[in-house]
Amino acid sequence: MYRAYSLVRPQLGAPLHPTFFRSHFFSSSSPIQACSSHQHKESPTVQGVSCHSQETATTSPWQLQFWADRSTWKRAGINTLRCLVGCTTGDFSAMWLLQMLYPELGMRTIMAVSMASGITTSIILETTFLRLGADRLSWPTAARTAMGMSMVSMLAMEVAENVVDYHLTGGMVDFRNIQFWLAAAVSMGAGYLAPLPYNYLRLRKYGKACH
Repeated sequence: MYRAYSLVRPQLGAPLHPTFFRSHFFSSSSPIQACSSHQHKESPTVQGVSCHSQETATTSPWQLQFWADRSTWKRAGINTLRCLVGCTTGDFSAMWLLQMLYPELGMRTIMAVSMASGITTSIILETTFLRLGADRLSWPTAARTAMGMSMVSMLAMEVAENVVDYHLTGGMVDFRNIQFWLAAAVSMGAGYLAPLPYNYLRLRKYGKACH
């Protein structure tokens, strides 16, 4: 205690200036004030992450208030829509090509390969958005970010889309039939809605965008 005090103690015989106590004991950068300001500072914003205050972050998903954030719903909806475009493009394209060229594979195999194709296409599309969009990430970083997205969300989308399509059309792709397009619209709607609450949950609670 004596040594610590002696570091700031004025020399004997020197006059005590009024600013001495203010500068050493009432400085605006005191540890107590710094700690207080740090605790109330919001976390920095990153792409695809909604930064919330401490009160918002502690809101439970079991409370209705947790699901009432319009900005988070909007962001989750955009993320899910981007994934839907990629998944549907790869899924339906692969399904059509396999039915045309390799019908002997069987519908189950064709749909499984189509789902894998849809996920791959979604990752490629998201990588392009992250590279050429507002994020301007490098290609390697964009690819790692896209591949690190929630696989749960993409699988839920693919399963919902293919189950509905199989129920309505038997999985047959016929671009000349109006019923195919109607079924495709319904299946895409199911694929969009299935992972949307999950994407909102991760974005709102954990600050993580799935897409």
